Amino acid sequence: MSTNHLETICIQGGYHPSKGEPRIVPIYQSTTFKYDTSEQMGKLFDLEEEGYFYTRLQNPTNDAVAAKICELEGGVAAMLTSSGQAATFFAIFNICSAGDHVVSSASIYGGSSNLFTVTLKKLGIEFTLVDPDAPEEELEKAFRPNTKAVFAETISNPSLVVLDIEKFADLAHRHGVPLIVDNTFATPINCRPFDFGADIVTHSTTKYMDGHGMTVGGCIVDSGNFDWMAHKEKFPGLTTPDESYHGIVYAERFGKKAYITKATAQLMRDLGAIQAPHNAFLLNIGLETLHLRVPRHCENAQKIAEYLQSHREVAWVSYPGLKGSRYYDLAQKYMPNGSCGVIAFGLKGGRDVSIRFMDHLKLACIVTHVADARTCVLHPASHTHRQLSEEQLIEAGVQPDLIRLSVGIENVDDLLADIQQALAFVESEA
Repeated sequence: MSTNHLETICIQGGYHPSKGEPRIVPIYQSTTFKYDTSEQMGKLFDLEEEGYFYTRLQNPTNDAVAAKICELEGGVAAMLTSSGQAATFFAIFNICSAGDHVVSSASIYGGSSNLFTVTLKKLGIEFTLVDPDAPEEELEKAFRPNTKAVFAETISNPSLVVLDIEKFADLAHRHGVPLIVDNTFATPINCRPFDFGADIVTHSTTKYMDGHGMTVGGCIVDSGNFDWMAHKEKFPGLTTPDESYHGIVYAERFGKKAYITKATAQLMRDLGAIQAPHNAFLLNIGLETLHLRVPRHCENAQKIAEYLQSHREVAWVSYPGLKGSRYYDLAQKYMPNGSCGVIAFGLKGGRDVSIRFMDHLKLACIVTHVADARTCVLHPASHTHRQLSEEQLIEAGVQPDLIRLSVGIENVDDLLADIQQALAFVESEA
């Protein structure tokens, strides 16, 4: 595990050039890689040696960037995927198959909820969505003998529920399953879930890690702490021979790196959701300033949340940094240096007024994106969570009037002026 500070890892982690090699992570824009003998290539296909033979599985650019994210999170192995959605899918599918069950927080991104309750359901994997704020005795009831994992988000999108990571980790481990945490909003700059008992972390690198709205991508990081062999009967994919690789038992052969090795060798081989090397290169540029941008996002968001909380046209505000927030204490415990740059709020007058307010903003753009250097805004009930029923919206913590404001790193006074003029507009209409 690295002894360097996060700021140094953001700049220099993951890639360590030797004499005469490029100082900057190069783009290996190649589908294939040359070897001198058939035996050398064969050993790669048998997982007897490390190396590259086809970019659908692995690429040196991707691996350097994944190693940086792994170092930031304090894990042992990581892999990039083509999107955050692919990372979530791979993280679950790597240890689950038809007939298995997963306990998930109901307060998660709408796309993840649909992936779980519709698409993965078609593949025979069942999900039970639970209220993350429910007491442990209630959460216990969601577990079944065939439960294989627990999934949640450190800060939920868009409801901004802060996860009690230790509570969920303890629950998962009592039932012999790993806790998978999506750490997209907090990023490892503000929260490292492994420090509190989480086993696997996922990211939509499209968000703060890229930070510039340039590249879609995802990442999975394994802590290496979950003992797959101690729960051998639950995870046969890791603990019994894989006939597609000549009977390799991943947990025996690869130890702490078994989970990521299997995800690469099996899932990436068969499904091919690899991140393009050029996207990984651009992602790395974003990572180099992550430690500078995240504090600015949080500082701006804090000021705007406080302003909104005091405005007469605002019905409610949800932001973990506000002392009146029900998640303030959890945020102080798990992310004392700041939570994220996203604010959820609603206006008096309900859904229609909220939409008119958004339409009148000038600096903040309506886009299907979040966690960007540029301030953006969205109405989840009409957009990202449009596929959910009214009941499902409420279960996910998405009120019909909820506005998701992703505060950028512009001058906060300019952002406040934009919000003020839009609020003045809807007030004049009342």
